[in-house]
Amino acid sequence: MTGLTACSSDENTDVGEDAKLTVFAASSLTQTFGTLEEAFEKERPEVDVVVSFDSSTTLAEQVSQGAPADVIATADQTSMQIVAEAELLSADPAPFASNTLVVVTPADNPAGMQSLGDLDTADFVLCDPAAPCGAASAQILDTANITAPAKSLEPNVAAVLNKVRLGEADAGLVYVTDAQAAGDDVATVNIPAGGNVVNPYYIAAVQGSPEPDLAEEWIALVSSQAGQRVLQEAGFGPP
Repeated sequence: MTGLTACSSDENTDVGEDAKLTVFAASSLTQTFGTLEEAFEKERPEVDVVVSFDSSTTLAEQVSQGAPADVIATADQTSMQIVAEAELLSADPAPFASNTLVVVTPADNPAGMQSLGDLDTADFVLCDPAAPCGAASAQILDTANITAPAKSLEPNVAAVLNKVRLGEADAGLVYVTDAQAAGDDVATVNIPAGGNVVNPYYIAAVQGSPEPDLAEEWIALVSSQAGQRVLQEAGFGPP
């Protein structure tokens, strides 16, 4: 995976043994950032990359309250603004990807879901509105005039996907990338483009990071042509 790295070895920052790079990232980045983590550590074996995944809002609030992180990547601008307002960004956030939502059902689609409108008569789950996936879901349902309440509100998109995958709900709204990563575990029902929401993803180094140079190397990797290829192969759109 060395070919994925953004910087050649002579450009890499000298760091001591057992250096640690802490990245906070939206849960929808689990697969792609996992791939990039492996590539980074292969190129930089002296660096331990630790990526924490959760709702963007949760991560932003943790950083704003002093949680140690070198980099934060969010699934919307609103969450990143929480960190900005706490004056904890060392530079302006950079957009690096985008995502849209899709309806997922258990693989056998027991409720016979065929369209977004079928949610009105289904037991469905959503992300909590405080999370970017939840805010986007609420906007989609409002546009489609779907008024039925969700069976449950989950803290992040991974939790929504898991409930559907386990058959604990007829359907759920998740990012296209999460549905693609789930493969045959779920079936999908597309949301019409005119009624969908495009979520922009942002990344930034955290002010006061103990490893600011490594943080910039990570951001460079994500933004590089190779990093963008990893994101696009997972179903992300351009920034």
